[in-house]
Amino acid sequence: MIHGSSLTVFKALSFGALAVQRSLNSQLKFPCLDRCGKTSQCSRLVSYLEGQGQSAELWRFPDRSTSVGQMISSYLSNTSQLDDHTIHLLFSANRWEKRSLMETKLKTGTSLIVDRYSYSGVAFSSAKGLDFEWCKAPETGLLDPDLVVFLDISPEKAAERGGYGGERYEQIEFQRKVAKNYEVLRDASWKVVDACQPIEDVEKQLQEIVLDCVMSCQKGKPFSHLWSC
Repeated sequence: MIHGSSLTVFKALSFGALAVQRSLNSQLKFPCLDRCGKTSQCSRLVSYLEGQGQSAELWRFPDRSTSVGQMISSYLSNTSQLDDHTIHLLFSANRWEKRSLMETKLKTGTSLIVDRYSYSGVAFSSAKGLDFEWCKAPETGLLDPDLVVFLDISPEKAAERGGYGGERYEQIEFQRKVAKNYEVLRDASWKVVDACQPIEDVEKQLQEIVLDCVMSCQKGKPFSHLWSC
């Protein structure tokens, strides 16, 4: 059973629909449950890739530096209330406002390690009772990652980690629903890593998976888009 969190990689992150060749970049995404250790591992991955002579950046969604991101931040910290449909569309808008820059980075040879992406948005919003396909609709057309890595951890184990419960969605029952939604979203291309292993073991597995993706993308791949026909 899928429990944890996911990470996305764009060495051009599986962008397969455009006729643009990405010769040096990739996009990797990491979807997962909260408190799975994803953020720390993403940071370590960027440092590792840079040490291998690769240009890499860590991106996080929501991006709280934008005006849309600030609205999301207020909601997540329980300082504001928004309709579930509204906040889902804001999360999606936050990704769309970064799309052009993301594509530019990839075209110029920078790999992107993305801490949460569209998969997380769909998994979390549908866990609140929103229609699954409705949640996917506003994400359609965003860049598709080259690699999705899922850090697998049970909601109960995640809750034992420091800082759990500080934000709106950090509740065990809710996280169980999110985990089930990740099972629906997951396909055979996702890489699953046991997040309950020692940190060093998780780190080593991620390095091997991600570097292989980055190197394969250097041959050039056309951009593809999420959930496009």
